[in-house]
Amino acid sequence: MPGALTGTVLSERYRLEQKLGSGGMSTVYLARDETLERWVAAKVLHREISDQPDQIERFRREARAVAQVSHPNVVAVIDAGEDGGRPYIVFEYCDGETLKERIERLGKLPLDEAAAYAIEVGRGLQAAHARRLVHRDVKPQNVLIDSEGRAKVTDFGIARELEQDGLTATGRVLGTTDYVSPEQAMGHGVDARSDIYSLGVLTYEMLTGEVPFRAENLVGVAMKHVNERMPDVQAKRPEVSSALAAVVERATEKKPDKRYPDMNAMLTDLESALEVEIARAGRATGEATTVLDSVPPRHRRILTSRRVSVAGILLVLAGTAAALLIAGLTGESRERGNGGGGTDVTGEPIELASAVDFDPIGGDGELPEETDFAIDGNQSGTQWVGEHYDTELFGGLKDGVGLYVEAEEPVTPTTMIVRSPVGGWDAEIYSAASGPPETLDGWTGPIGTITNADTESQAPLEVPEPSRFFLLWFTKLASASDEDRFRPEVSDIELVS
Repeated sequence: MPGALTGTVLSERYRLEQKLGSGGMSTVYLARDETLERWVAAKVLHREISDQPDQIERFRREARAVAQVSHPNVVAVIDAGEDGGRPYIVFEYCDGETLKERIERLGKLPLDEAAAYAIEVGRGLQAAHARRLVHRDVKPQNVLIDSEGRAKVTDFGIARELEQDGLTATGRVLGTTDYVSPEQAMGHGVDARSDIYSLGVLTYEMLTGEVPFRAENLVGVAMKHVNERMPDVQAKRPEVSSALAAVVERATEKKPDKRYPDMNAMLTDLESALEVEIARAGRATGEATTVLDSVPPRHRRILTSRRVSVAGILLVLAGTAAALLIAGLTGESRERGNGGGGTDVTGEPIELASAVDFDPIGGDGELPEETDFAIDGNQSGTQWVGEHYDTELFGGLKDGVGLYVEAEEPVTPTTMIVRSPVGGWDAEIYSAASGPPETLDGWTGPIGTITNADTESQAPLEVPEPSRFFLLWFTKLASASDEDRFRPEVSDIELVS
């Protein structure tokens, strides 16, 4: 399409060849970088608002924000400048379509492709969050699909750097209302969990071919995000797996503290859901193949008890039958001890959705990137370890540290089973029906204890009400398995009904 500036050369370098699109603030042109002889995309601020300081600052903030983020799933900033009083930003050029155009063209996307694109968008946003940037306008119009099929997040025009208190400024409603988080719609402060909500809505649209809420005007849509439950994605498309539907449901919780705590946690579940969809389909299509190959090995869980596949079911059934046969022939049963000993556990395992470190007493976290190892079903090959301390009582720095797990729904387990590479530690167990609480006083309990733990210990639980969160709170540490200091170590946590 021709544009008003077609043919213009910005800063004697970027020749504007044709208009790609236009918005309220700027117009994007396909441009030729005459210095490096390559195609780029140039976003030029409209003349009529180029004398408005707040709009110029917002425009420049976009350049600064994206320049901090270098990631394959984020459209890269190449240059920024001003020519004849017109500020401009130069981006890499993605020769493809937007995700919105793809949805409009295809309708419902293949299930594995939808999960794959959600993962790629999430990875791009995670890179921004690591730089303390919240996008605040996550929508398929701001996701470009390049010529190789890769999704790239763009248009950080209203991104805000997180302030010292961890929240962006309040009082302004920014973002597109079809994907806006409830707190953003209300003009409240937002953090990375607002982007998580918007990504959940985007994933819903990829799966169903439509946005979740419609109304006569933008305000009406925004208020539905505040007040109405998200439609059930499986009711709209029954073939969506429970694993993928659960991701959408948790990401779009109305209250931020009920959503994923960070993008990494959401990505872990998305990666597992992608494997489920591929296993059910029998093959991967399109970008899903590339994304699956990039999933870290520790997240590959199709054959664990937490994920469903035909092969997994057969292995579990075979293992169960073998165990029952051996028990019947030998009269032996496996005992799990609480420290020195215990009784048999006969209940059903409870499916766990996530594991999160808990360090509320003057700490900066207990290696949160490793917590997933505690529920990956691998009882010997992987483990979560916390920070090191000089003594078994945390070097006198605090009263304890912990790790909590979240069930898929409120449950009343009778037992917690903990496996660890080392024994000799003590812990208390707490529960919470909602939250999770940010301080130990907010939890209920102790509902169980482990004293002088074995490498496999069980703790009978007395849960007063169905709960989703269960905290393993270490009160005394054991010597680390690999050096002469003290730290918590967990290979596997299991709740049994």
